[in-house]
Amino acid sequence: MNRVQKSAMNLILEYLSSKPLERIPTMLNLAETLDRKKLNTTAIQTLRKVLTNEDSLWRGFTERLFKELDPKVLQKAVECFIINASLEGRAIADEAAQKHDCNIPWAILMDPTSACNLNCTGCWAAQYGDKNNLSYETLDSICRQGKELGIYFYIFSGGEPLMRKKDIIRLCEAHPDCYFFAFTNGTLIDDAFCKELVRVGNFALAFSIEGDEISTDMRRGQGTYRKVIEAMARMRGHKLLFGYSTCYHRYNTESVGSDEFVDNMIARGCRFSWNFTYMPVGKDAVTDLLVTPEQRAYMYRRIREIRETKPIFAMDFWNDGEFTKGCIAGGRNYLHINAAGDVEPCAFIHYSNVNIHEVTLLEALKSPLFAAYRKRQPFNENHLRPCPLLDNPDALRAIVDESGAYSTDMDAPEDVHYLCAKTEDAAKKWAECADHLWQQHQEKIKEKGEVCGAV
Repeated sequence: MNRVQKSAMNLILEYLSSKPLERIPTMLNLAETLDRKKLNTTAIQTLRKVLTNEDSLWRGFTERLFKELDPKVLQKAVECFIINASLEGRAIADEAAQKHDCNIPWAILMDPTSACNLNCTGCWAAQYGDKNNLSYETLDSICRQGKELGIYFYIFSGGEPLMRKKDIIRLCEAHPDCYFFAFTNGTLIDDAFCKELVRVGNFALAFSIEGDEISTDMRRGQGTYRKVIEAMARMRGHKLLFGYSTCYHRYNTESVGSDEFVDNMIARGCRFSWNFTYMPVGKDAVTDLLVTPEQRAYMYRRIREIRETKPIFAMDFWNDGEFTKGCIAGGRNYLHINAAGDVEPCAFIHYSNVNIHEVTLLEALKSPLFAAYRKRQPFNENHLRPCPLLDNPDALRAIVDESGAYSTDMDAPEDVHYLCAKTEDAAKKWAECADHLWQQHQEKIKEKGEVCGAV
């Protein structure tokens, strides 16, 4: 940052500690100063509209954040996630993408370990056991290489990432300018760990949960729901930032979308939700869990309704494709590095050309598989059909065949044609429904001049 930008950042952090609500307009003005390439103009304008309106749902949401989060946790979220990752980092990444003629992601998702203490139905990680781990040195190197490209947001999955929680805390200490985030089953969280989260400040969690107690325990094991709820209570008691993550499938979609469930999660302190639809990845994955077109359409409408009426920021990894202009994988907004070091375009696409132990991060982004992704994105003009596996299986077949990528499945290599055959029927059924929704969406834009469901 130059001197003016550094001063602007310091003022924002100072204002957060004293009368922050009164200073929201000034902080947004300073954010515009930090947005040197004007990549976030629309987002800042939207925030100005909703946060300066005292009757706005999101004004109330922000007020509760100021009151209920530990001051350091709030300041690090603004400094590392909003300023470094979303403002300054994106400008650096945009320049790097033009210079190197490849995608540069906003975030990197990586698996510190393939080990997990649960054995969830339909989860590929459950098959792998403690087969692979990324060393601390490798994790640290990825962060250092990433920052050179403007990447300041690092997400952990697995396996259960908190089986490596000491190393993750060490990373938070080594990279205080980055923001870290983990999807966790919530069973390994105690008060000592919560105190560490407060101390570093730059690490948030999403608790994996499948709806109510019956639905969660059906997939994750007896007693898991209660452990997640206890972990949420600990996190809230320590004034930490957290949310929930859910995999909605044929048998729990209506549960995770219900007012009862969402209101319960809000009451327990969740500030955000990640909603993923079930993907039949892995040799033993069953197609019976795939949602019906009607259920996916229900979640499309329901997530937008939640954002408009409830104090929680809800995201749908597939159905929010209209806001991201299609698939975000392949380094366009994120990539995945598994516990063996294979650099994959997506957490659900287990194919690669390269391993992070043998190439640099930049070399991985220039690999044939990532180049093939970049050439074809978006995979469909209908952004409600963004995914090359779930929605456009012919696209994934072509990408893997063209790039010569190999299967990275740790249990049993899965031929891409076999994998895509599992989603072929679901893709065809969703296409008709999605095209109808997309037409309605385009008509609404034309009539009102706004994006439906945007906050």
